[in-house]
Amino acid sequence: MALYLGIDVGTSGVRTAVIHVDGRGSDGKGADGKEIASASVKMEAPIRVDDRPCQDPFVWWEAVSQCLRQQAQSLRAAGHSMSEIEALAVDGTSGTTLLTDDELNPLTLGYMYNSSNFNDEAESIAAHAPENSIARGASSGLARLLFLQKQPGSERAMFAFHQADWIAAKLMQQGGLSDETNVLKMGYDVARRAWPSWFSTCGVKTELLPEVKPVGDSYGVISAESVSAFGFRKELEVIAGATDSNAAFLAAGASRVGEGVTSLGTTLAIKFLSDQPVSDPALGIYSHRIKDMWLPGGASNTGGGVLLDHFTAEQMSAMEKDLDPWNPTGLDYYPLSRPGERFPISDPDLRPRIEPRPKSDVKFFQAMLEGISEIERIGYAALRDLGAPELQRVFTAGGGAKNKAWTKIREAKLGVTISAALSSHASVGAARIAANLL
Repeated sequence: MALYLGIDVGTSGVRTAVIHVDGRGSDGKGADGKEIASASVKMEAPIRVDDRPCQDPFVWWEAVSQCLRQQAQSLRAAGHSMSEIEALAVDGTSGTTLLTDDELNPLTLGYMYNSSNFNDEAESIAAHAPENSIARGASSGLARLLFLQKQPGSERAMFAFHQADWIAAKLMQQGGLSDETNVLKMGYDVARRAWPSWFSTCGVKTELLPEVKPVGDSYGVISAESVSAFGFRKELEVIAGATDSNAAFLAAGASRVGEGVTSLGTTLAIKFLSDQPVSDPALGIYSHRIKDMWLPGGASNTGGGVLLDHFTAEQMSAMEKDLDPWNPTGLDYYPLSRPGERFPISDPDLRPRIEPRPKSDVKFFQAMLEGISEIERIGYAALRDLGAPELQRVFTAGGGAKNKAWTKIREAKLGVTISAALSSHASVGAARIAANLL
């Protein structure tokens, strides 16, 4: 039985998970990794510098270190030790960026994924980047990098890191590496697997850019310092991880072309494994790359938030038993909390459609579930129309996954089997990357 570790670094905390793989099937993919131990540590909230969210990178490192020490304790309680772990991978927030010197010491704060208003930098990018480049815009990863290059002390910079990159580098004591999901929003060409030639003309110090590895490839081995600090085996491999959203997708259990993951949280988000890249800038669709598969997706403004505009969680739970998935209401709803939609329809003025309202609360509730399910169906169809393959299976994460009647409604709309996510934790997805369960 082999053990694998995933480290999920977020905005408010760090979570780690250890999974075990107890054999490999004929396809080489092995059994689904079961989580056997975990740990979590909270960390202080980001500060704001000129109204841009930032964190001290040492806050991340201290939280990771503390979490790994707790993970060792939870593993011992499960009858295992950190020395049994064969590989680890790290995920982090998408686009969070910092600069360091050659010894990995931060020279800047970590500017968070949601820091924005890098307007001067965006103008420089717009003068050189292709119209469809994801690096365009005042909140892009590339704009953030250009801004950091201007900060005091940046003249000593040797490496540009994303959050996950830096944690992996600290564990190895080796810099200059990243994965294909973290670099996407910085403008890396994942199709050609190369940095664009126009970078240098818009002011990027290209010597700071990392060497990019496919998700799941090896970065190298753990450092002697990490072996001593955390009890790892000295041969432990550090594997190229992913952004937190991609790790969460993999945690759900999707691993084959045609499998999708729907998140039924406050909003509705879908992601889908494709055999070719899919994009539509107008709809905010772009494709991450996971090995030689592609991961397009989109997010709607519909979802659990609009349901909570009309019912409490307790009311919805009580009404579930009275829903009748086999007898649709016939009401054509497009549930939104307020005007405006981004996917699968791009219309900032699209008005909610939740009328006429029937006298029965149960019928009204079911009609909204049907409307959200139809938006999900249209979303997957939009990806297919752009070149993605036919949908084969859907995993569901988020609070809405618990509603069995809603699952039946969605299965009727989508025409495929819907399964609950294997895990909702990105740390488990990172561990699956380490175990090559892709």
